[in-house]
Amino acid sequence: MTCQELADFIIDYVDGTLPDDERATFEKHLAMCPSCIAYIKSYRTCQRVLDDLGCEAKDEVPCEVPEELIEAILKARKASK
Repeated sequence: MTCQELADFIIDYVDGTLPDDERATFEKHLAMCPSCIAYIKSYRTCQRVLDDLGCEAKDEVPCEVPEELIEAILKARKASK
């Protein structure tokens, strides 16, 4: 599994819905890739922040979120592809 493939499956992995065989491959990659471990930690942190704000991932961005933060998130997503 490549880092790109890992990014494609992260939601299912974090939600616990990734099939066992793919989960094993996913975790094997994680064991050897500190960058992907950091990526998952930041994804989980973002999820917690959204949950704390009472937001769903599909919700519009609240107006009080700084534009710089939105741009940084979009840039990071683009770089991970």
